[in-house]
Amino acid sequence: MNPPKPMRKVRCAIYTRKSSEEGLEMEFNSLDAQRESCEAYITSQKAEGWVPVPDRYDDGGFSGGTLERPALKRLLADIESGLVDVVVVYKIDRLSRSLMDFSKLVEVFDRNAVTFVSVTQSFNTTTSMGRLTLNILLSFAQFEREVIGERIRDKFAASRRKGMWMGGVPPLGYDVVARKLVVNQPEADLVRHIFDRFLKVGSATLLVKELNAAGYHTKSWTTQDGKHRDGAPITKNFLYKLLDNRVYLGEAVHKGEVHAGEHPAIIDRATWDKVMAVKTDNAPRKRANAVRSSTPAPLKGLIHCAHCGRAMTPSHTRKKGRLYRYYTCMKAIHSGHESCPVRSIAAGEIEAAVIGQVRALLRAPEIRARAERMAPTMSPGDLHAALDRFEALWDELFPAEQARILQLLVERVAIAPDGAEVRLRAEGLASVITDITAQAGDRSAA
Repeated sequence: MNPPKPMRKVRCAIYTRKSSEEGLEMEFNSLDAQRESCEAYITSQKAEGWVPVPDRYDDGGFSGGTLERPALKRLLADIESGLVDVVVVYKIDRLSRSLMDFSKLVEVFDRNAVTFVSVTQSFNTTTSMGRLTLNILLSFAQFEREVIGERIRDKFAASRRKGMWMGGVPPLGYDVVARKLVVNQPEADLVRHIFDRFLKVGSATLLVKELNAAGYHTKSWTTQDGKHRDGAPITKNFLYKLLDNRVYLGEAVHKGEVHAGEHPAIIDRATWDKVMAVKTDNAPRKRANAVRSSTPAPLKGLIHCAHCGRAMTPSHTRKKGRLYRYYTCMKAIHSGHESCPVRSIAAGEIEAAVIGQVRALLRAPEIRARAERMAPTMSPGDLHAALDRFEALWDELFPAEQARILQLLVERVAIAPDGAEVRLRAEGLASVITDITAQAGDRSAA
């Protein structure tokens, strides 16, 4: 008589999860209760060879709406390593509340021949009926979660329609007290001053310069968890947002709809309408943007202010009918020219300097030797002749083509108060050689 074969051990991993951290400090918490139920179920299957693995997979304070959970990641890694045969949970939503995420987990289970068991919702994912049951239960779990989300969004919208403050950074001129906006009188006076001065000055750039010179700053406030946020120097972006903020009319806006707010107004309707009229009349600013977009700026995206670390953007001015182009530091634009010692540089001057360095790069012996290796089908004499004609070819290129070549060969242009640094790169040489030789071929064919 043959001895009975030893029973194969079925290694069971217990996974527990709790969304909030509340109560986790207790001696016997929700995670312990889940584990106790799962261990009892495994014990009931002892005759089938089920044994719990020693490792604990507990995620306390993690939502079931994401797979970014440390214990779950450890569990999946152990499954991929072949250390688990069955995953046991108290309830399926402990593992995931998302049907899409759960389908990903089931794929991992199937790929590694792992079974999934819920001790309160008994089914087996290795059968088609078990999969159907699982999908139905998860669909209801996800439906419940989406309904809760819709209720929250509806409540938020209803609160905004009533003019209630729903959180965020409080606007300059108001403080948040008991979840309501109350007027901060010194700040409210500053807001009125800004609206009045904008009507008199008519220029955001000049007003920003004036406000910063006077030492004014943006809102200083304290978060609900006690963290203090200091104000910052006023910029044009902040100024435009302030002048467009309908909260100062005593209104609340939600998804483009305007509602009467619970808070008092700081700006009267007549002042608001005058400011809007001045902004509408500032059409030259729009025309300037249009001209800027049509004006060549081959160093755009490459040129930076070495002092501020900020990008320098194309700008221009007209004097006596003549257009003068510049690259201007973004900090100087937003905070006034006094805020940056570099401020701006003449576009033609720096572009000529960069192009000169690019030409010098293409004349360098080591670059020409590299070009010969990149164009083996061309004789060295023809290749050198094409490179020598680069200056003439450059003048014939369209501005967009000139900009493209500079983007290929220039890594960065840094402008300092005492000079400029041009950093070139040879990685784009192959594309440039192709362009130059193609241009040379077209000229010879003509």
